[in-house]
Amino acid sequence: MWVVKIGGSLCNDPLLPAWLELLTTLGGGRVTVVCGGGSFADEVRRAQATWEFDDLAAHNMAVLAMVQFAYQLRALNPELQAVTRGDDLRRVLQTGRTALWLPFELQRDVPEPDTHWGHTSDSIALDLAFKLNAERLVLVKSCSIDPALNFAQLGQAGIVDADFAVRSDGAAFPIEVLNKDDLARMRSLLLGVDRRLGD
Repeated sequence: MWVVKIGGSLCNDPLLPAWLELLTTLGGGRVTVVCGGGSFADEVRRAQATWEFDDLAAHNMAVLAMVQFAYQLRALNPELQAVTRGDDLRRVLQTGRTALWLPFELQRDVPEPDTHWGHTSDSIALDLAFKLNAERLVLVKSCSIDPALNFAQLGQAGIVDADFAVRSDGAAFPIEVLNKDDLARMRSLLLGVDRRLGD
């Protein structure tokens, strides 16, 4: 099983449908899609800045922002099979479909160590990959990605959250950070042919 996180920055990107088509045609039975919060999460940030409510409320609202983006993806590509519990994702994949996670289960009644803005959807996708014993994690971003940078450097550049490097240390699965234009690379990965290595 693969976890593929679609960054919220692709929320209004013309390439978004092509990514969904690729993940549903070649990722069926294997890929679980996790969404960023995108412009929906930006609204939460603005509301918190205006009203100064606590991070617990902002966390729960940001989780719903991820859900909103997921519903957008489902509307754009109905082949995505929406699932509300991480434990049910394998069942969907066993039917040969591509799973779309609606992370309602991440809402909290009391604060926890990860209920803050520093713990982004990148780390949430990583947590899910650990939980499901995934074979690969792919993060899809709109920004340019320097392949020479390690996760700590990507965190310093704001491309992944600051805790991602520490949390990903020792992961038993490969982690790819791709630019939105890397559709051909993603296709190669799904087909088992990594063109970057010349296979």
